[in-house]
Amino acid sequence: MTGTARRVVTGHDANGKSVVISDGLPAQDHPMRGSAVGADFFEIWNSSEAVPALTSEPEGEPALRPFTIMPPSGHLIRIIDIYPARLGGHRTVMHRTRTLDYAVVIEGEIVLVLSDSEVVLGPGEVVVQRGTDHAWENRTDKVTRMAFFHIAAEFSDELLAKLPQPLELME
Repeated sequence: MTGTARRVVTGHDANGKSVVISDGLPAQDHPMRGSAVGADFFEIWNSSEAVPALTSEPEGEPALRPFTIMPPSGHLIRIIDIYPARLGGHRTVMHRTRTLDYAVVIEGEIVLVLSDSEVVLGPGEVVVQRGTDHAWENRTDKVTRMAFFHIAAEFSDELLAKLPQPLELME
């Protein structure tokens, strides 16, 4: 399960016929098991455009960019393998991002830690994370695999009035 994240990218040939452009590992991954994060990040695809242009072939490899937690604009998808303590994993720091995130548990179990509560999630379960302060922790003895869909977002004035200032965001 861990260590790889196959990616199939489709496109169009000269006649407009649908074809596979690439099939294999993403061009870049971000192993962080030995760090304070205790997880491996596999960047699958991203776009800085709010509405991406669908072209015959992508103009370049979007995953070849410096690592950031959230997209500066647009969206990104990544697969993350979150390691338990016995394999070098750690609870992430509490953090907030300026994104709307869909976090899907593919395999294993994970604890979503919020300011006032914790939620245990298993395979097939989804978190819709809306700019809240949160952390993740794998309290099992096996690696947990999740898919994260990050979409750049903005905080409303109503919400900003409730949040601590200055607003600290993880980039």
